[in-house]
Amino acid sequence: MIPRATTERFVSKLTRETLAIVLAGGRGSRLQELTDWRAKPAVHFGGKFRIIDFPLSNCVNSNIRRVSILTQYKSHSLNRHIQRGWGFLNGTLGEFVELVPAQQRLGDENWYTGTADAVSQNLDIIRAHDPEYVLILAGDHVYKMDYGTMLAAHVEKKADITVGCVQVPTEQAKAFGVMGTDEDRRIREFAEKPDNPAQMPGAPGQSLASMGIYIFSRKVLFEQLTKDRNLAGSSHDFGKDIIPSMIDSHRVMAFPFRDPSTGGDAYWRDVGTIDSLWQSNLELTDVDPELNLYDEDWPIWTIQEQVPPAKFVFNYEGRVGAATDSMIAGGCIVSGSTVKHSVLFTRVRINSYCTIEDSVIFPQVQVGRHAVIKKALIDRGCVIPEGMKIGVDPEEDAKRFRVSPNGVVLVTNEMLEKISE
Repeated sequence: MIPRATTERFVSKLTRETLAIVLAGGRGSRLQELTDWRAKPAVHFGGKFRIIDFPLSNCVNSNIRRVSILTQYKSHSLNRHIQRGWGFLNGTLGEFVELVPAQQRLGDENWYTGTADAVSQNLDIIRAHDPEYVLILAGDHVYKMDYGTMLAAHVEKKADITVGCVQVPTEQAKAFGVMGTDEDRRIREFAEKPDNPAQMPGAPGQSLASMGIYIFSRKVLFEQLTKDRNLAGSSHDFGKDIIPSMIDSHRVMAFPFRDPSTGGDAYWRDVGTIDSLWQSNLELTDVDPELNLYDEDWPIWTIQEQVPPAKFVFNYEGRVGAATDSMIAGGCIVSGSTVKHSVLFTRVRINSYCTIEDSVIFPQVQVGRHAVIKKALIDRGCVIPEGMKIGVDPEEDAKRFRVSPNGVVLVTNEMLEKISE
């Protein structure tokens, strides 16, 4: 056990010896047309952020200041966001957030074929940074987590690999790696996206799911990736191949992610569908949301665009600029319209006589007069024509836009262009 008096210093030393690898190359096909032109980690979230800002902020706040981001699919907007918003670390102190594009390094014609393959193709970069520990993160989840405590547990347990995990309803566990552990939190079983997820002992209806967060001791990581690279039939994935192959021969440990203030379940969202992305954004408008974006002790970092404050104009009968139970980002103008239980990102313009309810509107959207938007997700830069009704007639919505299983209407520029043809 690490003595309390030295925990803070010890964790600080561990974080300085750690390199974070953020896997940000995935498309996120379950987000449908939202990821036709951007990688999932670049999708907007929370009024002014991108999804990738959350794991990167966790790194900075955990004092892990060496971060490599592995990119691949449609990475231009992601690259631009990182270059513009994450250049504040001090290179003279060895701090960096670097972009590592897929480069087909191993002489074949394949891009990354799995999560392990993505790391394997960049072992030379990891070796050059010479870390003692390698923290591997998914770039497409929303949560706040101090990785220092997980590193301390990794060392305390003398683990070869430590897997971050959360408790999820069993019916949702099919989308994750599901594990079984003993009383010492050593992983004895691991199945990637099983059809019938195992339930936790003593917790019916709940399963222990992988967060896609792994800590490796450097030597073990190199050994396992080198072994897997030449293994016939491997899909070169951490969840499908690496972790299951290590269970019998190595110390593979679980690290339960808990809320540090309550000890209960912590906030963690895989915003991988239109419904989950819409719902997670609107949850932020609650009086006391589970994800506290106003936490001064754990800020979420991102690019600080130079925009004016949000503005609400007109106060005539039938033409009042107002918003309730909503988050409105800088640069927005709500002109003689009503916004209820919605999230408006930067530079959204709502013209007069509109009704916006239960909707998430990405940056730089223009909404024409007399429009009605309900239970919708509007993509960046869309221009909603005057008088258009969205989320009012399900049959009409299905003809023009994409309607999610839970009835959220997704609207993109391409969809609007087809209507105007």
